[in-house]
Amino acid sequence: MSIVHVKINGIPVEVEEGTSVLNAAKKAGVRIPTLCYHDDLTPFGSCGLCIVKQEGSAKILRACAAPVNEGLSVITNDNELFEVRKTILELILSTHPSSCLTCIRNGECELQDLAAEFGIREQPFEVRLSDQEKDESSASIVLDPEKCIKCGRCVQVCQDLQGVFALEFIGRGDGTVMAPAAMLKLDDSPCVRCGQCAAHCPVGAIYEKDEISSFRKAIADPEKQVVVQIAPSIRVGLSESFGLPAGTVTTKKIYTALRRLGAVSVHDTNFGADLTIMEEGSELVGRLTKGGALPQLTSCCPAWIDYVEKYYPDLLDHVSSAKSPMQMVGAIEKTYFAKKMDIDPAKLFTVAIMPCTAKKYEAYRDETMRSSGFQDVDLVLTTREFARLIKSSGIDFLHLEEEEADSPIGDYSGAGTIFGATGGVMEAAVRTAYHVVTGKEMDRVEVESVRGLAEIKKGTVDFDGTPVRVAVVHGLSHVDELLDEIRAAKAEGKQAPYEFIEVMACRGGCIAGGGQPYGANDILREERSAGLYADDKNSAVRCSHQNPSILKLYEEFLDKPMSETAHHLLHTTYQEIPVYKA
Repeated sequence: MSIVHVKINGIPVEVEEGTSVLNAAKKAGVRIPTLCYHDDLTPFGSCGLCIVKQEGSAKILRACAAPVNEGLSVITNDNELFEVRKTILELILSTHPSSCLTCIRNGECELQDLAAEFGIREQPFEVRLSDQEKDESSASIVLDPEKCIKCGRCVQVCQDLQGVFALEFIGRGDGTVMAPAAMLKLDDSPCVRCGQCAAHCPVGAIYEKDEISSFRKAIADPEKQVVVQIAPSIRVGLSESFGLPAGTVTTKKIYTALRRLGAVSVHDTNFGADLTIMEEGSELVGRLTKGGALPQLTSCCPAWIDYVEKYYPDLLDHVSSAKSPMQMVGAIEKTYFAKKMDIDPAKLFTVAIMPCTAKKYEAYRDETMRSSGFQDVDLVLTTREFARLIKSSGIDFLHLEEEEADSPIGDYSGAGTIFGATGGVMEAAVRTAYHVVTGKEMDRVEVESVRGLAEIKKGTVDFDGTPVRVAVVHGLSHVDELLDEIRAAKAEGKQAPYEFIEVMACRGGCIAGGGQPYGANDILREERSAGLYADDKNSAVRCSHQNPSILKLYEEFLDKPMSETAHHLLHTTYQEIPVYKA
């Protein structure tokens, strides 16, 4: 692509032809305010805040969507532009409630930040608020249409990034509303609860179902003993909520914080990830050697499971029956751990800190999530909820000493850590499957070919002469390509050209899940992933089958992967779900 020369406020800049004015300005060190724009989405300039003047012309450009051309010179800020932008903000605020102090996004709201920057102190326009009711039908996500600013991000995310089409704009002009398809309740729509709409919303119109009060009540209840597990990506996601660089690993501070909050035992979902590899990997080897539907599809991501149950129920026999690491840990906590610690499982209150809003739904998905005889996971908090809980509890997170998790469910391998990044499940599985198939260990455990942010990664892994064809996909809008390939092959009586496929609903994997800190883009995704890979590299044990506590669990309790006990506690079933409930 050719290089063009442009000027931003008189500053000469060289950029590739087709670069947006907004990105050219960033290169020049000039910030242009935006509200509807997001790096993940195709810009369409709905808010109008990013308008700039083209020198030598009466033309006004929307910087996010306007491409540069040779010789273009723009002015990004003057008194007139300032007043126009301020008026736009005042108009937006005229249809937005002023309940900032009680809003879940207080202090983390893009509209609030812009109003402060532009010094808005009064409302010159008549206030006209929506009369739509709050939608709390979902176990994961709350819609508050009164706060919607019609920026379009959630609709774009749901339709273009995720391919789910649960949200849309309905109506025209002033009557336009953002709502679930056909004006249904969210829980009756095609929503898969991934939470990407909430993660991309600039205001408090969509957010995770806040259950911090449930945690506090459990801690205060003398009849409950609270144990907490943390997901792989929490250790690199939480850091941003406390001003640390993205990707900073804070695992041992998190353990300390949980004990300060009142947890009687602190566990790590990475242990469950290692356990998942033992079960899911053994299932794959069984399909390869004894027969079964191939390729095998991973089952760690609840939003992906919701999606395949709704849109591709004819392929459910391809999905691994292994539960997610979170659910495996919950089941082990209320059986093996409870017995080992002589705790009545009825009094054990199990909490999971997750990067994902869909995990709130997964915990209560069906009866297999009560395999222990009790609710296996009682409560799920997202990373954002966890950060608010720490701050509101007066814990100085940055200055906490570092502590270890409680053994055995706190012990994990580096393979368990990388579950949080796209390709991580595949890489962890390859490390162990290679050992199961060949009886040997890999000389080099890093599988670089499955890392990175390419939407679909394909390749062949050589198991000492036995080729295993694999694929990795993240972002639900891309999964159809592989699923349609499987469907077409089945229709012809053939197998699609893969043995194993990893699917993650969210771009980048769990490190950018719907419950992670706001502002994720590909730069942050790379930085968060790098933190997980560094944690893996620094681990003394890097393969799931080498985790001594996992081996001991099988020896003392589960017997072996895919045993009767393991199948009862660690595996689940699937069923077709209608895309629309009503």
